[in-house]
Amino acid sequence: MKLVRFGNPGHEKPGIIDGDGRRRDCSSLFHDWDSGFFRNGGLNELKSLMANKQESLPVVPDDVRHGPCVARPGKIICIGLNYSDHAAEAGLEMPKEPMIFLKAPNTTVGPYDDILLPRRSSKVDWEVELGVIVGQEARYLPSEAAAEECIAGYCISHDVSERSFQFDRGGQWTKGKSCDTFNPLGPWLLTRDECSNSARLRLSLEVNGVPKQEGSTATMAFGPAALIHYLSQFMTLEAGDLISTGTPPGVGFARKPQEFLREGDVVTLSIEGLGIQRQMCRLA
Repeated sequence: MKLVRFGNPGHEKPGIIDGDGRRRDCSSLFHDWDSGFFRNGGLNELKSLMANKQESLPVVPDDVRHGPCVARPGKIICIGLNYSDHAAEAGLEMPKEPMIFLKAPNTTVGPYDDILLPRRSSKVDWEVELGVIVGQEARYLPSEAAAEECIAGYCISHDVSERSFQFDRGGQWTKGKSCDTFNPLGPWLLTRDECSNSARLRLSLEVNGVPKQEGSTATMAFGPAALIHYLSQFMTLEAGDLISTGTPPGVGFARKPQEFLREGDVVTLSIEGLGIQRQMCRLA
């Protein structure tokens, strides 16, 4: 299934995409695609209901805003240098263990919302990433097989980054990753049972129609199940948490000369089977 959310910011409703590509309103059946939904077996209930009720659900008008595909996560956990070809372009060795950092949950916005370029900012960068939504609590998991069962589904996660804040302002990455609008999410969450090839998905990103990133999850050092298993040894992952699994080569700061986003730029992202995002950059 493809889960979506729609409506004005802060007032989004849950929905699905039907077989004809239309959004259907599920708000009469569920409150939201949030932690409680995933934690309490909502996906199984939704699948059961959709077998008979899908065609009776209201169609969402095309002009209604697309929200982030899940409600605000409790945690956003990001993985650095997880693609071998990205590490090579940056001139860095692949880490022996996953490189972890956190991003503020209130960065999440819809897949077509504007990116706000922060004040006193000069180096806003793009990063297309495979997002993984945790479907149940994960703590001290015994194996990657157990971790696989904790995956609710996959989506596009745009890990927007301000590089001068990230690298030049005290050595901590959080403030370069957590500016408003710095995590467009969606357009949909594809449930795990319908994504059989997460280990070989094509990812791409363009700026103003010019290709910048092209890659495949096949060059990941640590796949989604490996990451969940690893993270669960250090922290409790909760239902609804988001893991951004790293980015392929082609980011702006690794280019020669470096390239960064400017007012009016349009960024287009796609991941095989997970749809397309598009954002315009404007000043905050």
